Amino acid sequence: MSQHFLLSAKARTLSVLQVMQMTEGEAFAVFKELRWGKGDAVACPCCGVVADHAFRRDRCQWRCRDCGHTFSVTSGTIFANHKLSLKTYLAAIALYANAAKGMSALQLSRDLGCQYKTAFVLAHKIRESLMAHRDESALSGEVHMDGAYVNGYIRPKNKKSERIDRRLAKHQRQDKRCVFVMRQKAEAEREGAAKTLTFVLKAENQEYVSKLAGAFVRKGTVICADESNAYDPLHARFETRRVNHSQEYRADDGTTNNLAESYFSRFRRMQYGQVHKFGNLYLANYANEAAFREDTRRWSNGDIFREVTQRCARTRTSRDWCGYWQGNKREAERLVA
Repeated sequence: MSQHFLLSAKARTLSVLQVMQMTEGEAFAVFKELRWGKGDAVACPCCGVVADHAFRRDRCQWRCRDCGHTFSVTSGTIFANHKLSLKTYLAAIALYANAAKGMSALQLSRDLGCQYKTAFVLAHKIRESLMAHRDESALSGEVHMDGAYVNGYIRPKNKKSERIDRRLAKHQRQDKRCVFVMRQKAEAEREGAAKTLTFVLKAENQEYVSKLAGAFVRKGTVICADESNAYDPLHARFETRRVNHSQEYRADDGTTNNLAESYFSRFRRMQYGQVHKFGNLYLANYANEAAFREDTRRWSNGDIFREVTQRCARTRTSRDWCGYWQGNKREAERLVA
């Protein structure tokens, strides 16, 4: 029996201990390299000029030779105006990369020795960077689709005579949402999926499914779905294969929806075991985080660390997370209109 990838030495190319043993200067060099690459040339976040700008070693800042703007290694990024040390931010990303099923803000705050509020915003900044730079190019080949509902649970009354029929639409929660996933199957020599896209819907119906398939699936793609009538219109546009999950998990012709089910397996483990509750304002970010973890499940933790850090360095300062605890919160959900 072959060894699982996560048990191999190839999966462990970075440890949190390595990051915590860095000096602040080494952490500065790591973040600079992952943001701008090797060499002395850096990009001014104000005017965008790439050059060997004047560097002040006492303050670890550059002064742009073109516009005169003074900037640091985190200026213009999701970590702009940071109060924690750079080493702490890199340690947070390393912890985040090592957590296969996600990480709660409470656990992150304990590991970093910071307040819960600080860890909460930090984790969401990382999720925001993953969302901002996800690959939304069209899927092709074989694509598995499915949807799962969150925030829809209604606790039954203790007394039997007071219980309601929770299946009826009038008794459903108004904040109930559907996380919809589309996963492109990897090539023959690889296992699992090559790319995962997630969206948040108010309901898994024909209108939303047809809209997303038309926007993110190339013509000639084979679509695998379950027996839900939401996928019935796809037969007119794509080669669509179905499996009736009320009877079986694999159809007679070999059709399965396992890639989508695999995603929801990790998504539910993240929900029940780590986060416990998804707020609808940031549900799209949580869903995309699970998609990122699924797509990078066979990467080494060092590669995941570098990818996440680069995305954070390329993400502009988020207004949603500036003054969050002072009341500056996102006003609308990321819903498929």
